[in-house]
Amino acid sequence: MWVVVMFDLPMDTNAARRAYTHFRKKLLTDGFTRMQYSVYIRHCASEENANVHIKRVENWVPDDGEVRILCITDKQFERMHIFWGKRRKPPQTPPQQLELF
Repeated sequence: MWVVVMFDLPMDTNAARRAYTHFRKKLLTDGFTRMQYSVYIRHCASEENANVHIKRVENWVPDDGEVRILCITDKQFERMHIFWGKRRKPPQTPPQQLELF
């Protein structure tokens, strides 16, 4: 499962810029990766694990701005079409699951 965090946060004041930076750094610390500007993704092994990360993001949301969180399955994620200019790029591959023998 993939957790997608999309946000629009103001940067018109010093305080707003600090809040944006704090929010973004928290996402990176929690294992999110920048997919594109203001869109960050994280792979989770289960829905329960995804809910843990969603709750964390909820706690970090600044007072001003808009944050949206979307959960999609690996199958939905791999069907994404990505275009860079006119060339098609393959979607990112999910990380390998840890296997115990």
